[in-house]
Amino acid sequence: MPLTSSEASYRAARAHSFNSAAAQYAANRPSYPPALFDAVEALAARPLAGAEVVDVGAGTGISTGLLHARGANVLAVEPGPGMASEFRRAHPLIPIVRGSGDALPLATASADFLTYAQAWHWTDPSRSVPEALRVLRPGGALALWWNTEALDVPWIEAAARRAARFLGWDQEAVRSAEAARAARVRSADPSGRLSFDRRQVRWSRRVPIDTHLACTASHSQFLVLDEEATGAFFAEERNHLLQAFPDGFVEETYVVELLVAIRS
Repeated sequence: MPLTSSEASYRAARAHSFNSAAAQYAANRPSYPPALFDAVEALAARPLAGAEVVDVGAGTGISTGLLHARGANVLAVEPGPGMASEFRRAHPLIPIVRGSGDALPLATASADFLTYAQAWHWTDPSRSVPEALRVLRPGGALALWWNTEALDVPWIEAAARRAARFLGWDQEAVRSAEAARAARVRSADPSGRLSFDRRQVRWSRRVPIDTHLACTASHSQFLVLDEEATGAFFAEERNHLLQAFPDGFVEETYVVELLVAIRS
């Protein structure tokens, strides 16, 4: 179903909101575990080392840098000027071009991998799926992944509920993380042209409460809101967390949702 004009405007505002918070994003967002890239290689049935990889929606380069470290020849594609500027600061030796998954500035059959870390949901699959099939070489792989919160961890579920109440979201969505992940699989390619294999990778990181809060605040649903309102929410949230974790540190647990499709 196509978006209404108001929905499209809100989506565009959220997409552009990262540009003014690129440094915050880079400093506080989680990385990805080595097991994720092992899984990408296993599902693609080919190594990243030496492969021509295009990381689309590269943002500040969190995933791009890790792909480069695996030995891939990586080109980053990023639509946002603020994010691209932060990328260049952090990864001066990795090439980056401006563009989006809906209109890739790349030659036909030029990539062994197309990767989207936290980015495929910003594309229009009616455009990004044909573009992926155009740019991938035969046997090439499209890999999509997202860090999702492990809502089976009690403190993470409680925090997610507080955030959902603040944002006016349906509390039922918090109760069904697996249903949300399954919906993401279904929406990845509504046309059914791609056949995705799915893998989940669980991991965690221990960070200061302020890093956790800054990470949460770097999500687009908060970035588009009034700073006074979000400031009050995060001050209250900080108090909640300090009561539960008086040492000032939390262990964030994530489930990386990975989808890989091979171009036949």
